[in-house]
Amino acid sequence: MTPFIVIAIIVIVVAAVALVAGSARRRDLGSATGQLSRETLKRDASRRKEEPELVGVGAVASGKEIERAVILGRSEAVVPAASSAPTLWVPPDPETIGVTRRQFLNRSVITMMTLAISSFAAAAFTAFLWPTGAGGFGSKIRMGKISDLRGEIEAGGGFLYKPEGRMWLVEYPEAALPKGRVVYKGQAALPGMEKGILAIYQKCVHLGCRVPSCNTSKWFECPCHGSQYNQVGEKKGGPAPRGLDRFAVEVSPDGVLTVNTGAIIQGPAIGTNTTGQEAQGPHCV
Repeated sequence: MTPFIVIAIIVIVVAAVALVAGSARRRDLGSATGQLSRETLKRDASRRKEEPELVGVGAVASGKEIERAVILGRSEAVVPAASSAPTLWVPPDPETIGVTRRQFLNRSVITMMTLAISSFAAAAFTAFLWPTGAGGFGSKIRMGKISDLRGEIEAGGGFLYKPEGRMWLVEYPEAALPKGRVVYKGQAALPGMEKGILAIYQKCVHLGCRVPSCNTSKWFECPCHGSQYNQVGEKKGGPAPRGLDRFAVEVSPDGVLTVNTGAIIQGPAIGTNTTGQEAQGPHCV
């Protein structure tokens, strides 16, 4: 027999003994209480027989006697309630009551939340809906002299990225102008093309990825889904529904280019190829 079993048996025996002893104790107390009650009743009864004058005034009455006396002392007459016309309830005047502490706190919290939401809405409207200030995307950006920009484009391998305008600046070949004037007639990008420069929006027209240039093919090639565009943004392949969008431009008499990034022109339709440019090397995508 293991020690654990021995300990368990000892615990059970001790618990059983304690339970039996407790039950006997409660039984003894109940018996004593019952005997005491009976003895008290007998003593009271014998006292009443020996001293009948105690029953009545000055005697200690029992509970039943007291209850009987109270019932007999009650008046059987029913007193009718006083009749009066009902009065119309008038709500209290808030000005008279004033504002409680709870109401003041509730109104303060609601007011603060309203002000916070209004401020956030105003900031969102200003940041996302209102045109940005001069020099940022969504406004007119002065890029510089076209002669200087064309030099930077050539130094960059045919591409010049301008992050402040989210755009690519590329050269538009003079030999392609006859076709370009027909295809892009009336567009606000044509004045820049006639000066040999084009501002192209960096966003792919398929799903909005930023389109990088490919230095080997001299095309724009989107790494997200493989859309391809030639150097002036005309579609050459992939799932894009059209060519890259471009920006409206202004050319001053002294040859300064200003790009209006708030005026986006939809890219040329599929099949447009005014330059006839093919890939000049391996594709990046």
